[in-house]
Amino acid sequence: MASRQPAAKKSPAKKAAAPTKAAAKKAPAKKAPAKKAPAKKAAAKKAAPPKPAPNPTGGVYKLVRALWLGVAHAVGAVFRGIGRGAKGLDPAHRKDGLALLLIGLTLIIAAGTWSNLRGPVGDLVEMLVTGAFGRLDLLVPILLAVVAARLIRHPEKPDANGRIVIGLSALAIGVLGQVHIACGAPARSDGMQAIRDAGGLIGWGAATPLTYTMGDVLAVPLLVLLTVFGLLVVTATPVNAIPQRLRLLGVRLGLMQPRDTDDDFAEDFGEDDERYEEQWREALPGSRPRRRRPAPAAYDPDEAEQEALSERRSRRRRPAVQQPALDRPMDAVDVAAAAAAALDGAVMHGMPPSPLVADLTQGVGTDRGEREDSGRTSGEPTSVPAARARSAKPKQEMLKAEVADLTKPAPDAPRDLPARAEQLQLRGDITYSLPSLDLLERGGPGKTRSAANDAVVASLQNVFREFKVDASVTGFTRGPTVTRYEVELGPAVKVERITALAKNIAYAVASPDVRIISPIPGKSAVGIEIPNSDREMVNLGDVLRLADAAEDDHPMLVALGKNVEGGYEMANLAKMPHVLVAGATGSGKSSCINCLITSVMVRATPDDVRMVLVDPKRVELTAYEGIPHLITPIITNPKRAAEALQWVVREMDLRYDDLAAFGYRHIDDFNDAIRKGKVKLPEGSERELSPYPYLLVIVDELADLMMVAPRDVEDSIVRITQLARAAGIHLVLATQRPSVDVVTGLIKANVPSRLAFATSSLADSRVILDQPGAEKLIGKGDGLFLPMGANKPTRMQGAFVTEDEVAAVVQHCKDQMAPVFRDDVTVGTKQKKEIDEDIGDDLDLLCQAAELVVSTQFGSTSMLQRKLRVGFAKAGRLMDLMESRNIVGPSEGSKARDVLVKADELDGVLAVIRGQAQP
Repeated sequence: MASRQPAAKKSPAKKAAAPTKAAAKKAPAKKAPAKKAPAKKAAAKKAAPPKPAPNPTGGVYKLVRALWLGVAHAVGAVFRGIGRGAKGLDPAHRKDGLALLLIGLTLIIAAGTWSNLRGPVGDLVEMLVTGAFGRLDLLVPILLAVVAARLIRHPEKPDANGRIVIGLSALAIGVLGQVHIACGAPARSDGMQAIRDAGGLIGWGAATPLTYTMGDVLAVPLLVLLTVFGLLVVTATPVNAIPQRLRLLGVRLGLMQPRDTDDDFAEDFGEDDERYEEQWREALPGSRPRRRRPAPAAYDPDEAEQEALSERRSRRRRPAVQQPALDRPMDAVDVAAAAAAALDGAVMHGMPPSPLVADLTQGVGTDRGEREDSGRTSGEPTSVPAARARSAKPKQEMLKAEVADLTKPAPDAPRDLPARAEQLQLRGDITYSLPSLDLLERGGPGKTRSAANDAVVASLQNVFREFKVDASVTGFTRGPTVTRYEVELGPAVKVERITALAKNIAYAVASPDVRIISPIPGKSAVGIEIPNSDREMVNLGDVLRLADAAEDDHPMLVALGKNVEGGYEMANLAKMPHVLVAGATGSGKSSCINCLITSVMVRATPDDVRMVLVDPKRVELTAYEGIPHLITPIITNPKRAAEALQWVVREMDLRYDDLAAFGYRHIDDFNDAIRKGKVKLPEGSERELSPYPYLLVIVDELADLMMVAPRDVEDSIVRITQLARAAGIHLVLATQRPSVDVVTGLIKANVPSRLAFATSSLADSRVILDQPGAEKLIGKGDGLFLPMGANKPTRMQGAFVTEDEVAAVVQHCKDQMAPVFRDDVTVGTKQKKEIDEDIGDDLDLLCQAAELVVSTQFGSTSMLQRKLRVGFAKAGRLMDLMESRNIVGPSEGSKARDVLVKADELDGVLAVIRGQAQP
């Protein structure tokens, strides 16, 4: 029996999968329990509920439902198409259309209420307007006219529309409810005409519940309060400002004598209005609180200098905040610190917290001078930290009290971003609107000191103590990717003692990517950069929202990222003036190029900056196709890219001709003189002068260009980088293969600014930066920025912009303006040597020479002499004929000529020589 039970419990799937022979063998063993199986099946069948009878109307219902959904989808598609077309309209046109629609409704309602309008429209107006508003239907056209006039006069204030709508609604409900009660509070049993003669359906709906539940004695005061509330909301008047508003109204009407403080009252009213508007916007669901903008005041240089000096002195005298114990209960000070951190305005702008909040939340220890004084009084050397003298305290608490967080804080007085003129006038009466920074996402606040930093400090101190190095960690600056710890050495301690411990430090902190800076630029300290275990993302929108960036309206200012000290990195491409971006695959090079292009689109109009984009990979820059800043379509053919660089050289020469002719040294001075009308053309000249835009040339992959036409590309780049700075032409060269055959010595000598991302070898780092360092970067945007004139590179985390953000900015630019391309950018107009192009009887010989040169990829006159058995004159003429037909390049002395045609293009070249149709 024990052998039969497992066989009976097998699943049907396993029975079906078993071989037929096994089933045949097990069949006799299943005879005993075969009697119980029908009983179980019968019981299961009896327990199952009977199937319901088919519904005869089910098919009709499904058919009707399918038809209804089909019609609904069709109608919805039509209206969505109309809506998408309306989105293409200018916002000003949409607002004007809404105002004109309200004016049309005003005329219709006025005709139906003020006069006896006949017809279906009149009946509809009487049923809707008169039925809803009752006796006060005569005021509805006036309210609609006032709203339409406001939309026409103030289209730039859309934030107050919601406030006015709610205020008018409360005002109408309160007034109509009082009118309904004053007319005897007719009920629905009295008829619709009686309700129309009172407060209408709105008044009936507002007054009936109140009078039914609490009577007229309380209903009237509540409706009066609702009316007052609606009036205050419409006029944006807080309750505490009612006396001042009444006094100001009396002064304006001439009923009261003005006082000396009336002007102050008016200013206070403006502040109250703005405060009321901010509170209103914050109360709306889903809205973000905004920082209050200070009232504008006259700028006094002396007063500003005195305030800055006093603030600096008070900052120096600021007492050290002691670090509270970790295990004590939270008191009122902790609650206030948490509230201040939560309400810090810098958090809303994605910047590090303000110094006050940082002090409250972090508990920064005493400064370096106080630590040194305390060390001297205890009889220890200057470089030994005071923590060694206080060994009784826990090690973690000592480190927090001694090692200060030196991360760059936000400005002491956070300022709002200045108002930017969104509408910019271009040539030809075109109004261009710059993309709003709201299209770019905001990032979270920068992270501050964490337990991981204290653990690393303890590990470093332990390494120095074990290897008997008189050094101490005095502070650190935390960046988004790495944290730099500052180490001060004791007397007579060599810096090499620290650099020799690089592997031991990496072992102690469990990180292979440790970089030692000796010394930190501008400080008498050694820097040890260790990656963070909790890495942060740097958003492009946060960098562009920086107050300093908004104050500088230069169109070539671009966002790069955030440095290791916690500050944002921006660069002016006009001052760099050319930059080389290099790094291995996946190191963040393409994200950097996207940030550069997006920064230019957000901050500059097409009249300010025009761009030439070269994308040999054909997929990196396709998102920017069709933006108005382009001067030519995105170039993907390396040969066309070489022609475009030659066009840039000719454009540079033309600009320098104008600068020399009119006596200016820089394109900015020339453009400023044109705008002010100082440039005078000679008499009889029909030329119209216009300011030259900056020309930004971005090459996404330089290696592909150097493989196709190395000499032409190198000559063009060298000539541009040597001369084009004063002409307003700037290059951004990017490559993922920073080898000496791509980034040649001439290119490096003339491109002074470098941006290196993670490389695979030390040799590549030396090619980019002329120094090591890039091979120790950790990738994904971690880079070293070496601008022109700097001795040491700055480590930073590159900014990141998503594809959705790029698409939104590009779509905004496309909606504003269509691109205007130049036809001569990619047309090869290189000056050729004038030679005799009449082939004559040398057709067969020329075809043999072309086939020989293309097949061997070696253009030499002496080779033609030997192979074709012709003289020097004949071989030279054949070479000139091939040069005129773009088969070989120009002569370069004794060197062999470059062959411009590949072997697979030989048939087409021979067909052209013979005058046949190209295959």
